[in-house]
Amino acid sequence: MISPEPVDKAEAVTAVLPLRRPTGSQSTSTGINEGSVVVLPELFVPEACQWLSTTAGRVATDGYSWMQAVHWVVSSGLYRPRRHRSHGPRSFGPTTVRVAQELAALFPCRPGIEYLVRRTGLSERSVEYHLGMLRETGLLAYVVRGTRVRGQSAMASEFARMIPVEFDAALGIRTKQRDPGAPAYTRVMTGIAATGRELMARLAKKAARKVRKPRSKPGASKAPTGVSRAGADGASEAAVSEGSRCTPMQGGTRSSSPTGTPTPPSESKLASGKKHSPTPKQRKPKALRKLNRVGRRYQLARELITLVPWMSRASVRRIAWVIRHVADAGWSADEVRAVIDQIAVSDTVHRPSGYLARRLTGAHELWNTPARRRQLVEDWRDTTARHTEWAGEPEPQTSPRLVAQFMAGLDQGKAAYAARQAALGHDNLNTPQAGAADAEADFAAFFASADALTGAFC
Repeated sequence: MISPEPVDKAEAVTAVLPLRRPTGSQSTSTGINEGSVVVLPELFVPEACQWLSTTAGRVATDGYSWMQAVHWVVSSGLYRPRRHRSHGPRSFGPTTVRVAQELAALFPCRPGIEYLVRRTGLSERSVEYHLGMLRETGLLAYVVRGTRVRGQSAMASEFARMIPVEFDAALGIRTKQRDPGAPAYTRVMTGIAATGRELMARLAKKAARKVRKPRSKPGASKAPTGVSRAGADGASEAAVSEGSRCTPMQGGTRSSSPTGTPTPPSESKLASGKKHSPTPKQRKPKALRKLNRVGRRYQLARELITLVPWMSRASVRRIAWVIRHVADAGWSADEVRAVIDQIAVSDTVHRPSGYLARRLTGAHELWNTPARRRQLVEDWRDTTARHTEWAGEPEPQTSPRLVAQFMAGLDQGKAAYAARQAALGHDNLNTPQAGAADAEADFAAFFASADALTGAFC
């Protein structure tokens, strides 16, 4: 990891050259008089000047030259983060340089927050903090600011890598606007003062190296504790051996000798540094958190949305508000459904919350006891079972049972018809007469024969 190097006396001369931040209307060429010396002001770019159209810096031609400016900001000490709250970065340090390294490798510089989180291992809030510090130092400027619109994919911000005018002034860099009609941020470097060349070489070496995440040593945090304990033990032993006025702590009363010198324990009895408890600790299961009144409303609302088809796209918050009275009274999801299904539901429900509110109006006052609600649920289940039985699929028309019932009914019909014909004095189907044969032929023509009927239905 590269640590920020303090500015020595030789560099102090180049870091205090005169500077006045140019605006868009001022000259785009910077000429540095090496003889004059003035302390540079604190480095800070307000939010209104953090856009490419309003910035006073110039666009970096490549990521390498931009990283030189980043390392100069680290070592100059001219920037201090504006910490309006108690949290946030305290300085422009190695973590900000790591974020800048990821930005220097992008073209165009349009990083997403999730990308930088994945590459640097920082949290989302930390990445936003360090991007803000790069903008406040004039190293980044917005080209297009990202947007977050509900229901649409988020758009990442696009930045321009900028070199602050303070950097050019500190190192004596001369710039020139090649195209008079172009914006001021398009000026390019044409030379550097002799006093700034040594510092530029040192910044070049830093820009060529990678700043990596520091690795924490496994035993670093525990080493001081062990050393202090060992020192304390040694001090106690020395105090005991000098005067031998008390019993040593290590051996006990039986292991102490008359001369006062403690007997060292054997190597087999020395502690290994690991604790092995004969009775392993058993973790108690965490007790479920008891829902309060609002939580019970939301729980019942989710159950209803899952069980009732026409409420599948309803808002949980709206349903929880509608059922607040029945939820507070201890109703279950089946009890609410029993009230809803008392009247047939329309084919299309445009607003489930309003439809449900109309059905539950006064329900918590009408069924105000558990016994009434229990009877309500039983009646609803019986009705639902009967409707399910009635709505079942009909038996196939080719069932042998239906054919037998039809033939039995046909025989009864023929007998009733014959009895009626006999009462009227007409031909009897049971007597072998010509009229009976004609009637039999009529029946056979209309109903077909028994064999044909059986073959058609079987």
